[in-house]
Amino acid sequence: PKPNPMTEELILVNERNRVVGRGEKLAVHAAGRLHRAFSVFLVDADGRILLQQRSRKKYHSGGLWANSCCGHPRPGERTRQAAERRLGEELGATARLRFGFRAHYRAEFANGLAENEIVYVYFGALPAKLRLNPAEVAAVALQTFAELKADAARRPEHYVFWLNHYLTRHEREI
Repeated sequence: PKPNPMTEELILVNERNRVVGRGEKLAVHAAGRLHRAFSVFLVDADGRILLQQRSRKKYHSGGLWANSCCGHPRPGERTRQAAERRLGEELGATARLRFGFRAHYRAEFANGLAENEIVYVYFGALPAKLRLNPAEVAAVALQTFAELKADAARRPEHYVFWLNHYLTRHEREI
């Protein structure tokens, strides 16, 4: 049987990003506990960023546009390896990733869940072929950084919280 993504275990950390335990994904998000995560920006040869529209079935932010891929490393899994694993699971993509920067944000959602994450942000080249997982991704699009920043400023409600956070607080690193 396929593992239930909501019972997947996450790495709990303290404010200094030191591991303090583990917790079940849904319980961690319901309690807003600080945990480790990753985000990936895949970029094509013309410098456009691959965006994904989250499946409406996602546990929060369904239907909103996000950066190429994001998720959580499992206990004992290196963060970059987790990001590369997740590229395959969500986009059917393989890419060599390089570390870009680390971010911390907290957001609460209307459904009572919260994100409280220390995020490792990676960059990689967009591969020629994608095989979208419909349980994860509704659609994809390519935008230049300038187009994305302008559209997110005009219509922030169309984008996930963390992408707006990166665009406003980490522009120079992207």
